[in-house]
Amino acid sequence: MPRSPRETAAPLQRIKSSIVLRLNTKLFFRLLGIYLVMDLLLAALCLGGMLFWAEHQCADIAALVEERGVPSAEAAVWMSAGDYTVTALDRPPQGLSYPLVSPLPGLENALHTIDLQGTSTGQGLPQLTRATYTVELRSSQGQPYAIRLDIQGPVTVMGVALRLLLLFQLLSLLSNLFRNAGTIRRTLKPIQELAAAANRLGHPGAMSPEELRSLAGKLDQINATHLDTRISVPGTQKELQILAGAINAMLDRIDEAYRSQMRFVSDASHELRTPIAVIQGYANLLNRWGKDDPTTRQEAIDAIKSEADSMKELVEQLLFLARGDNDSMHIEMESFDLTEIAAEVFKETGMIDRSHRFQSRWGGPVPVVADVGLIKQALRILVDNAIKYTPAGGAITLSVSCEGGEARLSVQDEGQGIDAASLPHIFDRFYRTDESRTRQTGGTGLGLAIAKWIVERHGGWFEVVSWEGVGTRMTVVLPAPAAQPGEPVQSKSA
Repeated sequence: MPRSPRETAAPLQRIKSSIVLRLNTKLFFRLLGIYLVMDLLLAALCLGGMLFWAEHQCADIAALVEERGVPSAEAAVWMSAGDYTVTALDRPPQGLSYPLVSPLPGLENALHTIDLQGTSTGQGLPQLTRATYTVELRSSQGQPYAIRLDIQGPVTVMGVALRLLLLFQLLSLLSNLFRNAGTIRRTLKPIQELAAAANRLGHPGAMSPEELRSLAGKLDQINATHLDTRISVPGTQKELQILAGAINAMLDRIDEAYRSQMRFVSDASHELRTPIAVIQGYANLLNRWGKDDPTTRQEAIDAIKSEADSMKELVEQLLFLARGDNDSMHIEMESFDLTEIAAEVFKETGMIDRSHRFQSRWGGPVPVVADVGLIKQALRILVDNAIKYTPAGGAITLSVSCEGGEARLSVQDEGQGIDAASLPHIFDRFYRTDESRTRQTGGTGLGLAIAKWIVERHGGWFEVVSWEGVGTRMTVVLPAPAAQPGEPVQSKSA
């Protein structure tokens, strides 16, 4: 029962929401990571700039101390009203030195300390009350002293700037969270519409003819009679262009499969029409003159039986190929000796056909992993072809060997051979190299197509060598699990 548009849109809506959520989450964390890296870089730049400024200030003050000497305690009290103080020390200098940094002139042996003091505001946020940058060193006379620089102002400004930056980044993250969702939905909308339209195509009652005509501009033109129609998308829509390319490639495959199927049906109808016409003709003959004429009656019965057998063989071959095309053919892989299978076919063929000379050439066992029944069927097809096109008294040779890790099964005849123009088409369905001999040989043109399908499903291939007026050699090459050295080649005749 067709689903309603609401039922059809429900899973699409869930899929859309899922895609939007995943993409939005990825974009959110990506932007968050960018902001965090940017904040760390800005904090490092601010700290480096403040230290650079403080060092230059301390270097200038140290130059004054070297010129005027270390101030007395009373002078140090008066200096506290400014942004720095210089006090004498009664201990050696303390602090940290800057590694891998060349000190400024006058601060070669200086040690540095940063002191940040704050109080709680009662709301969980500390408030900075004092920030000093201290440099302790010795004067040229060897007297230790300290330069304390008030940096509370720059630190406060940097703190406020960083807080504002974090606030703006938070607002940006929240706004982008909603704005990105809308952008993603708008970006995915054409694809979602195409998916929804394709989904509605499976339910004819849910889509009007007008909607079909508007689907991707040209989808309404693509049908069994216009499978060569393709979707064209402007080059600016790269994502849709890729999607359209995939759809066009799918249409190419469908078109080729459809044409192949039409050829197959047409050829099959033609093949079935001939025996049906023969049966009808002999049935009319029986109806008119065969009731009282034993000779005519027997001739009609033999012809009808022969044509019925031909139809049965043709139908069986068609069913085989149909199951193969639908991948419904069961293939049972097992390990066996290819030489034994060839020997069985060699023996049974020699018993049935006494008008040809059969020869075999093989040595030791040739192991393969394949379906025994299908490999035997392919071999029988090759032998039957050789019998049909080899004149009476001619030789047909079966050979099995293992060369370079490959099992090789050959059937060679002394028939009429295959001309160069026909050789590339001998495995095509319903193809015959000699139409004039069709009724004589009884071939349908499907045998080699079936053999080729069997061999290819086992990972093998055919090698065909033919000389007009001399004969043809068809070789099946299969992957062998292990190559074993063979015995001396033997030749037998039947």
